[in-house]
Amino acid sequence: MRYGYFDDDRREYVITRPDTPVPWINYLGTDGHFGTVSNTAGGLSWHLDARLRRLTRYRYNNVPGDTGGRYLYLRDDATGEFWSPSWQPTRTPLDEYECRHGLSYTTISAKRAGIAAKTTYFVPRGENLEVWRAAVTNDRETPAELSLFSSVEFALWDAQDDTTNFQRNYSTGEVEVADGVIYHKTEYRERRDHFAYFACSEPLAGFETQREAFLGPYRGFHEPAGVERGELTNSVAHGWSPHGAHHVRLTLAPGETREVIFLLGYWQNPRDAKFESPGVINKSLVKPLIAHWLDPRTVDAGFADLGAYWADMLGVLVAGTPDTDTNRMVSIWNAYQCLVTFNMSRSVSSYETGISRGMGFRDSCQDLLGAVQLVPERSRERILDIAATQFADGGAYHQYQPLTKTGNDAIGSGFNDDPLWLVLAVAAYLKETGDTTILDEPVKFSDGGGNTLYGHLEQSVRYTLDRIGPHGLPLIGRADWNDCLNLNCFSDTPGESFQTTENQSGGAAESVFIAGLFTLAARELAGIAALVGRFAEADAYRADAEKMAVATAEHGWDGDWFLRAYDFYGNPVGSAKNTEGQIFIEPQGMCIMGGIGLAAAEPRELVRGGPTGDYSGLLAAREETSPVDRTAAADSGATRAERALASVRERLATPHGVMLLQPAFTSYRIELGEISSYPPGYKENASVFCHTNPWVMIASAMTGDGDAAFDYYRRINPSARESLGEVHRCEPYVYAQMIAGRDAATHGEAKNSWLTGTAAWNFVAITQWILGIRPEFDGLRVDPVIPSAWPGFTATRRFRGATYQITVRRAATLDSGLAEGAGTRVNGEQIAGSLLPLADRGETVAVEVVLPAA
Repeated sequence: MRYGYFDDDRREYVITRPDTPVPWINYLGTDGHFGTVSNTAGGLSWHLDARLRRLTRYRYNNVPGDTGGRYLYLRDDATGEFWSPSWQPTRTPLDEYECRHGLSYTTISAKRAGIAAKTTYFVPRGENLEVWRAAVTNDRETPAELSLFSSVEFALWDAQDDTTNFQRNYSTGEVEVADGVIYHKTEYRERRDHFAYFACSEPLAGFETQREAFLGPYRGFHEPAGVERGELTNSVAHGWSPHGAHHVRLTLAPGETREVIFLLGYWQNPRDAKFESPGVINKSLVKPLIAHWLDPRTVDAGFADLGAYWADMLGVLVAGTPDTDTNRMVSIWNAYQCLVTFNMSRSVSSYETGISRGMGFRDSCQDLLGAVQLVPERSRERILDIAATQFADGGAYHQYQPLTKTGNDAIGSGFNDDPLWLVLAVAAYLKETGDTTILDEPVKFSDGGGNTLYGHLEQSVRYTLDRIGPHGLPLIGRADWNDCLNLNCFSDTPGESFQTTENQSGGAAESVFIAGLFTLAARELAGIAALVGRFAEADAYRADAEKMAVATAEHGWDGDWFLRAYDFYGNPVGSAKNTEGQIFIEPQGMCIMGGIGLAAAEPRELVRGGPTGDYSGLLAAREETSPVDRTAAADSGATRAERALASVRERLATPHGVMLLQPAFTSYRIELGEISSYPPGYKENASVFCHTNPWVMIASAMTGDGDAAFDYYRRINPSARESLGEVHRCEPYVYAQMIAGRDAATHGEAKNSWLTGTAAWNFVAITQWILGIRPEFDGLRVDPVIPSAWPGFTATRRFRGATYQITVRRAATLDSGLAEGAGTRVNGEQIAGSLLPLADRGETVAVEVVLPAA
């Protein structure tokens, strides 16, 4: 069943019925002030940090779901009937309903009993406030006497404390009301310099600032007493639950439209200018801003500016392929989701409360892979922030808070893959921008001292080399990429954290996945070293990568696929010898991406005359393999990469994507940890964990199999799954973290949408490997591996200040029938290979790539 449709021209997803299977949300804000908003106006608002600067309250796991938000109520004062123009929270039947989720804005329109309402929510660029622009129209043939009510429930800043410390919180809430503006100032008298405000553009008939005064005792948001009686009491909160509600009376002639603007904002005063008089907050600095944004002309300009921002942002890469779902994801929604994940990491969505997660180290590094082309300056800042959470030995805090930028002690460190992701993030930044100055930036370590960013990268690699197990493979620590594979935990205590409990000592659990990641990262660091003329170091990192590749080929290969790990006792995990969990997806993708198991096509040569050698495993589609790999390939007639990918297709692929592992674990395995605590087919226990699927897409493209790469891409492409709304359930315009696997009762059902590394990795897979438009240290490569059914495609890519107009087609497709050979032409001139020469800033370059006939 479909619940809406894509409006590609307006870059919107249009929801045509409010009762979507789960709330289908959007994000407001582009840089520092954010909010979530659902298709029925649910969600929350925060400044920088969803835990420490929460403006409004939202109730997770509530009944009914999606409770708390940006609510408006319309009341017909002649009859007393009232309803919500966003359907929630009253859920009154509507004659018409439409929600348009756009790029950092949402518009909800509804009509009932001849009264139409349309509300647009957005956060203006560079501002710490959100705008609600409501327009009410009388479509009746007679005048209408109406009341419009607004409602927000203020959170008491720290979201963790807000939901737990009621013995204090019920006595601390404070507000002020001045000139119709509600100021929420809880704890402002003490350590806080900030407050929230809720303003309205129209004269008020009344207001409420105490929740119970607005709702009435034993009532919910679906039946507020103040709306029911059509009058508010002008309450001023002292403790209990501070609230914000406005009452505006509207008299509308037939056909008349009235517009009302509401502002929900955050303000921080200078510490020496907190009060205008004892106990009264200083409003002089914020009043001009409020007046400015209550002006419809300002709102017009702010909304237009937001649209221009996204039009320019998405112009970095636009694709025109034979597949509509690919086009809209590449050119609009996947890129948009990449920036949202860059902003949020895994901190706050419909599934993450914003309290416990913060910004993940590995998460943020991976998110950057999909956002660096959009926000290179912010990516530079993010890299330095992430590096500053490292320790002197190269380890890192697993998470940090976006407001304080300090590591989360409650989670700690010891996730042994974390440091290597920083190398990939820096490599992606350098390839996109060519800005090597970042490598010389001084960055502190969390435990004292510091080094240049390049020094941090060296320590990232050294961290792995200092933690090698008996098979020559990296020790896993608390976990690797899969936080739920806990080989040193042995937890039998209910409620104990698998990730942070004290690990047992004496074992030597190793990760084949980290081995593949290390091989990739060491080759990337070799490329970085060569880029800045450190050729001896580049050779050393290349040698480290080769040594790890040999160890992986010798001890990480199970015969037809790569092992996942060795457990605490040295037993293989992810082996045909196991009864369950015989094959895992992660090492099949990552080892191949690291260049392990690929047949040699042509040796890579070290270019010592300057930073032109390509040491990058990720960018080498035909990486030179180790002698072990070449022997295996010769014996079998297929490379190990091809054999591993054949095993993935045979054992892990489903119509809904590639599962994480098979067979699923059917009982708790104390030596494996949390992974076996999930029911079969869900999350880490054999779901389609979408984050890992792009690694198999990339691996397939690296072996030249464009049909397989694109087939896997479409299986989890949310746009391509739109018609499966009743099965998929989550939003059809963004990727989800997981889809229930074959063993699950709800195979095909998605969960944990929006904030997932799936966004960045799918963008990398489709744009850099299938379309083949790939930034490298020395320029832009165009090396497509597209499905055989495609005659070609077009794309526009902005890169280092130049614009490349790219046309890709297969040989023998010219109408003239003239014979032609495969190759690449730049401005009409044939070039050798597929790496385009760097163009001058401002230049437009015509690129034509002719592929061999299918």
